[in-house]
Amino acid sequence: MIKDAYLRIFFIPLLGVAIPFISGIITYSLYSVPELIASNLFFILTSFVIWMGSYKLHVKIRPLYTPSWGPFPKIITVSASTALYGVCIGSISSFIWYKFSHDIFTWNNFYKFIAVCVAAVLVFTLVYEILFLTKERELDSRLVDEMDKELTQAEMLALTNEMDPHFIFNSLNAMSHLILSNPMQAHLFNNNLAQVFKYFLKNKNQDLIPLKDELAFIDNYFFLLQIRYENKLQLQTELNGDTDTVLIPPCAIQVLIENAIKHNEFSSENPLNIKINMNRQYLTVTNNIRPKPHSVNSTNIGLKNLSSRFKITCRKDITIQKNHSYFSVNLPVIKKP
Repeated sequence: MIKDAYLRIFFIPLLGVAIPFISGIITYSLYSVPELIASNLFFILTSFVIWMGSYKLHVKIRPLYTPSWGPFPKIITVSASTALYGVCIGSISSFIWYKFSHDIFTWNNFYKFIAVCVAAVLVFTLVYEILFLTKERELDSRLVDEMDKELTQAEMLALTNEMDPHFIFNSLNAMSHLILSNPMQAHLFNNNLAQVFKYFLKNKNQDLIPLKDELAFIDNYFFLLQIRYENKLQLQTELNGDTDTVLIPPCAIQVLIENAIKHNEFSSENPLNIKINMNRQYLTVTNNIRPKPHSVNSTNIGLKNLSSRFKITCRKDITIQKNHSYFSVNLPVIKKP
C-alpha cells in the first residue's frame, strides 16, 4: 500500500481551491466571505471524491495486467478509467454548483471545469503510477536480497558440511595409528578429540566467530597434533592487534594447519614450523616447505573450501604466497561491524 497521507492532505484542499479558480466556474465578486468559504469547501469535497475514487480505480485495475503485457496498456487503461471517472464526478459537481450558486450556467465554464478536473486526474494518476512502480521495485529488491541471503546461507552450510568428512577422515586415521602404537596416548587423544568436535559442532553453522575463540580451539587442536607427532611440530603465534574485534570463519586456521601437515614431511630434527601472525589487512598462516616425496591422497577441498567461505562471507578472497622455503596463506581480516 502506498503511503500517500501527506500527498492527500496537501493536494486535495489545494486542488479544491485551484480547479474552480482556473476554470472560472466561480464569479468571486458575487459572493460574500462566508459563501466563498462554503463554495471552496464544496469543491474541496469534490476534489476529495475525485481523488479517492481515482485512487481506488487505480488500485483495482493495476493487478489485472501481467508484467508480460508491458506498462503502456496498463497506464492507458488506468488513465482512461480515472479520466472518465473525473468527467462524471466533475459533471455532477458542476451541475450541483450551478443549481445552488449565484453563477449563471455556461457551457464554456462547464467544459473548462471538466477539462481541469481531467488534467488533474491524469497528472496524479501518473504520479501514483510512479509511486506504485517505485514500491514494487523496492519490494522486488528486498525479495532479491532475501533470496540472495538465503542462497548465501545455503552455500555456506554446504561448504561447511564439506569439512565433516574431511576432518573425520584425518582424525580417524590418527586414531587408528595411535590405537595400534600407543593405547594410552590414543585414550588421551580421544578425550581431546571430543573437545575439538564439541567446538566444531557448536560453530559449524556459524558464518563467523570471534578470532579469539578460533585461537583457543587451535590450542586444543594443536595439543592433539603434538600427541600424535610428538616434537615434530612447532606452532608460533604473533598477533599485532585486538583479536576481540576480529572475526573469522570457524576452523579456518585448522584447515591450513591440516593442509601443511598433509603436504609436508617432517621429523624431530627437521620439524614443521607453523607461524600465525596478523596485521591490519591479513591473518597469515605460514609453514616451511619440505614436500613429501610421494603423492598425497587428498580430497582437494581444503583451500578451495576456505576460499569459497571467505568470498561468500566478506566478498574477499584468500591469497597464497609460495617460494622454495615457505608457503603462506593470507586470510582477509574481518572486523566486527
